[in-house]
Amino acid sequence: MGLLKGSLTFTRYRVRGELPEEFRPFFDRQIKKYAFQELTASAEEQAFGWTCLENPLDTRFEGAKYSAGDFFYFALRVDKKLIPPALLRLKCLEEERKALKESGKKRLFREQAKEIKERIYLHLLTRAYPVPSLYDVLWAPSGGWLLVGSHADKVFELFEDLFKITFNAKFTPCLPWDAEQMDRKTAAAVAALEGGSFLEPSKSSGEKADPAFLAREFLTWLWFKSEERNGTIAIPGRTEVELTFEKRVVLESGEGEYAETVACQGLHADLKEGKAAIREGKKVREARLRLEKDGDRWEFTLKADRFQFQSMKLPQTGGLNEEGEEKEGGILERIYLVETALKTMDELFAFFLSRRLSAQWASEEIPRVRAWLKG
Repeated sequence: MGLLKGSLTFTRYRVRGELPEEFRPFFDRQIKKYAFQELTASAEEQAFGWTCLENPLDTRFEGAKYSAGDFFYFALRVDKKLIPPALLRLKCLEEERKALKESGKKRLFREQAKEIKERIYLHLLTRAYPVPSLYDVLWAPSGGWLLVGSHADKVFELFEDLFKITFNAKFTPCLPWDAEQMDRKTAAAVAALEGGSFLEPSKSSGEKADPAFLAREFLTWLWFKSEERNGTIAIPGRTEVELTFEKRVVLESGEGEYAETVACQGLHADLKEGKAAIREGKKVREARLRLEKDGDRWEFTLKADRFQFQSMKLPQTGGLNEEGEEKEGGILERIYLVETALKTMDELFAFFLSRRLSAQWASEEIPRVRAWLKG
């Protein structure tokens, strides 16, 4: 994720379950109990556990190097041995030829070939070095949310199982269109929406859509809003932000094997093919954005379907080369900047949703979007 330095890639989650009142000693005990341990058996393929974010070799968390203020930061370490398929095939072929020569037969039975493959695989596994991978974790117990530095389902599966065992808590994706984050009236209105063309939402498609389709509509609408007032967007009751689409926009329509994708590259993503794709019914699936607010600037790629953030560049800070309280202050500053970006994007989504569910969507917003597409 790059919490301590560099850019950040992460997925947001909400944490469920009751946590102990004396949380800090509970956390200290549990994270040490389920800390990462090296592979002990030579034939083991994978090992995973928690480790210190500042020092991946520190699995004892000496000095409690895992917290700043009310936030807890650590890492999931996954060591996995990888056997290249080409190497496995070559070694199996060598062993099969040897077996045929010794037996004098022209071919092996299926069971013999299977036994050779399993034996060779175990042989290679005992001699392979595990490849480590680290995934940053930032947890705000008081706020009930956490960030995981990955977009991969396999990582989430490992993380969820270990997190549940360690802290007796579950987590679910933190999505701005989640019914549990809305009032009943708004949730009911969202549930009643149908999928279909972004420009003709009132036209019944006969298809009850997953509310996640709103995320693609949001990004598509956001592109329009980013150019309506030269990038300035006034969030009602909040503040003004500046938003620019730049470098890359990916649009898509359909699902699975029927999906059609258009990728647009260029400065500010001001490309005719992107707008033409919207006219054809495609919506923005992901985009590289530049967000400016109160003199600070963030750059990141937003992936609509899971509201995931990739390669987020934070505003310049003083760095984390200090020690003690100064270092903790630097970490808290970076966390604050991440929170600010996420809160702002949530506010933009809430603004979009209020327009999307209003009578003004069809009478005012869609005509403006159509005019923008012709420009």
